[in-house]
Amino acid sequence: MSQPDDEDLHVVGLTTETARLEALLGRASAGGPVVALVEGPAGIGKTTLLRRFLRRHPGLATTTVAGLPWESRRAGELARRLLDDDPEDTSPGPAGNDPVDLGIALARRWEARAGQEPLLVVVDDADCADPVSLQAIASAVARIHEDPVVLLLVRTTGWPDTSDPEAGAVLDRLAAVSVPVSRLGPAETRLLAARVAAVDLPTPVARRLCEHTAGIPGHLLEMLRDTRPVRWSDWQTRLPAPASIQRRVQQALERCSPEAQALVQAAAVLGRNPVLADAAALARLTDPIAALDEACAAGLLATADGHGLDGLVFPERFIRGAVHATLSPRARHDLHLRAAAVVTDDTERLRHRVEAAPLPDAHLADELVELASRKADEGAWAVVAGALVDASRISPTRADREDRLIRAVDALAGAGLIAQAVDALPEVEALPAGPRRDAVLAYVAIQRGRRAEAATHLDTAWRRRGSDRRAAAVVCQREVLHALADWDGEALVRWAGRAVEHAEPGSPAAVESRAIVGLGHAARGHVAAAFTAYRQAVAENPSGPQHQRARMGLGWLYLAQDDPEAARRELEFAVPTARQAGSNRISLWALVWLARTRFALGDWAGALDAVGQGEVLLGTTGLELLRPLIHWTGAQIRALRGEPEAAERHLQLGGAGAQDYTIMTVPALLARAHVAEAVSDYPAVVRHLAALATRTPRGGLDEPGFWPWHDVYANALVVTDRLSEAEEFLSPLEATVHLRGHRSASARLGYVRGRLLAGRGDLVRAEAAFEEARAQLGGLPLPYDRARVDFAHGITLRRAGRRRGAAALLTTARQSFAALGAQVYVERCDRELKTGRPAPRGTEADAQGLTEQERTVAGLVATGLTNKEVAASMLLSVKTVQFHLTRVYTKLGVRSRSELAARFPRHPVA
Repeated sequence: MSQPDDEDLHVVGLTTETARLEALLGRASAGGPVVALVEGPAGIGKTTLLRRFLRRHPGLATTTVAGLPWESRRAGELARRLLDDDPEDTSPGPAGNDPVDLGIALARRWEARAGQEPLLVVVDDADCADPVSLQAIASAVARIHEDPVVLLLVRTTGWPDTSDPEAGAVLDRLAAVSVPVSRLGPAETRLLAARVAAVDLPTPVARRLCEHTAGIPGHLLEMLRDTRPVRWSDWQTRLPAPASIQRRVQQALERCSPEAQALVQAAAVLGRNPVLADAAALARLTDPIAALDEACAAGLLATADGHGLDGLVFPERFIRGAVHATLSPRARHDLHLRAAAVVTDDTERLRHRVEAAPLPDAHLADELVELASRKADEGAWAVVAGALVDASRISPTRADREDRLIRAVDALAGAGLIAQAVDALPEVEALPAGPRRDAVLAYVAIQRGRRAEAATHLDTAWRRRGSDRRAAAVVCQREVLHALADWDGEALVRWAGRAVEHAEPGSPAAVESRAIVGLGHAARGHVAAAFTAYRQAVAENPSGPQHQRARMGLGWLYLAQDDPEAARRELEFAVPTARQAGSNRISLWALVWLARTRFALGDWAGALDAVGQGEVLLGTTGLELLRPLIHWTGAQIRALRGEPEAAERHLQLGGAGAQDYTIMTVPALLARAHVAEAVSDYPAVVRHLAALATRTPRGGLDEPGFWPWHDVYANALVVTDRLSEAEEFLSPLEATVHLRGHRSASARLGYVRGRLLAGRGDLVRAEAAFEEARAQLGGLPLPYDRARVDFAHGITLRRAGRRRGAAALLTTARQSFAALGAQVYVERCDRELKTGRPAPRGTEADAQGLTEQERTVAGLVATGLTNKEVAASMLLSVKTVQFHLTRVYTKLGVRSRSELAARFPRHPVA
């Protein structure tokens, strides 16, 4: 692998953007002009991209200019510089500044220079060009039809916005291909740091830097140059603003009046979303409107949308930090102390006192711990984490600092802020071993989906608990989560009981265990006890995150027990966090089951919306434990819609290993099985789900309603002619379902039982099984399940030669699948309906006495399908297809597939 040139040392990424420009160049070479608009914020690498692109094509004729802000009001100035850029053409341009005349002149020049190779016309900083010149460029492009001209325009977006609105309007009207320049990710951030600063950044540090700089290389380069690397490794440090932005903000502040300066500084001290009244009080302004107007004009403040003049925001991510950095230590100390007297929220008041504290303060640290304790009772773990981090930092004694750090990281994991918790792990791992430390390490490992690691830490923590009942309670509660992730109901209930036994009444360990224990009861088949536990949990926690947690669990339970409408109500309540100061972690759990609920109800667009929200929240939280659950629904819907690339994307993102938690492996395998089933690859369905069929111990894997994989597996066994295995698999499950009285699970197993009986030639009992399955679904809002029963019943009747009854059922199934958007099953129904029609009288096939099944096989083979594809299409085994095909060959007197295709009527396959 070649080393980068010196000029490219600071260049990382831009691969996709370069490929797009190359493709546009190739398009122009084929004839005709191409216009591209390269866009991105300042520092993202737009100019670098163009410079590298031009260096790749040194032999091409090129015209390059840049928009200059001080020329933006001189009409036609940039167009004239474009005209003057051709050294071989000394003819004068138009005398006036009419954009059409300038455009005609530009078109002539460009057409004259363009030959066999394209002409590259590059306009950097086009947003700073004068509008007349941009109009002239648009007119020129409109007049070029066949000549290979590539026009590359570069526009800076975001803050600060120095572009002329009129110029922006012209650029927006251009029929240009957008080439947005992508931001750097953590991996690219690490590579850039290694190249430029010779620093090997740990991945968590690279992620922090990437988030802080918004993935903008220009900002990152400044940070690498101006900041000592040791500062990046401190997970509690506040990273500064890039030096260029710091200077720009400093200059803007210096140009403001003292009143505007005071307002901006007060707002920066108050936080990310200050209130004008608080900022004015802190700045001691009696009439803040004029100061606000001046600060907004300077680009230092803005009013929040929908809040009138009361809510304030900072227009760009670094402004607040840059303003805060301009304060002297004394000014910062005084402002934060005064802010503590202005704000009314206890959390904010203590935060300001911490900001003003120059030295360790035992009393203030104790107040923070007391706040954390109150917020922990509410389940507001993000607030708990912040308070404990501050308490640890200002605690005078080492023992207090270590204890509060452990509790802070535990709270970060509880809040779903896994990335921040991971950042702190090296510091936690360096602390002396003990049950609390090991329980925290286990908690983070659970959320990251690391089953074996979590089990090791939990075993160690339990052995080291000693007589510390509070530590024992925390370990028990983590064991509860560990059992939930492994869907082990017996272990979950057992550890929940121990947690309540060891914990103080009302403590977080006790409350959270009680909020989860219902799922443990359900996982071991005690559904009534599960509902009782959840109704008690909801009643005992009428608000806040604990209420959110209980409503989420209740919604999951309703979904599993055939009440998706009640599930949707509970889960839609549990998703938002802002309304109830909830937890992102619980919101993500709620989105997982809301997606499944909407899928069950037939609202597949809503299900995909929940999947999309879940993907965003996954990126925010780092909760790898739930990744397969989110992508399961996305993969299934995309596959059923006939979108294989989108389905494959979900499979790749939602994968899991055999040693991962059950709630990771089951949805990952189900997703693969659904995608395989959608393309009629039933051997693959069996292969994917066999791991679940043979899994030991089974825990709650076979409890009806929670993990609907059994019918998918059993159906694939029947289709692949493994009838004895299907019988052995179905019988104990049917007994469990009957014992539980679970209707949808009974219906799903019932349609497979019908197909199995039909495969053995017992059509009477098969029909009874299908009718019973349909009856079980009566009144349940489960359209996809009903459609699957009708489809299976229909193809069974068609195989038996009962075309009229089959057609009615397949038509009904088709209508249901079409309403859902399940295109792959719509096409199967169409194919079944077409191949189920009798052959036209007098055809050669009819004359030779082919059976209906033989006619169907022959018709599909005649379209070019392989035996395996015919088997999948007809839901038969390959052996059965080969048997029918041999009989067809004999009856028709043909010896090959090509002869069959020539002599047999061809029916198109949908």
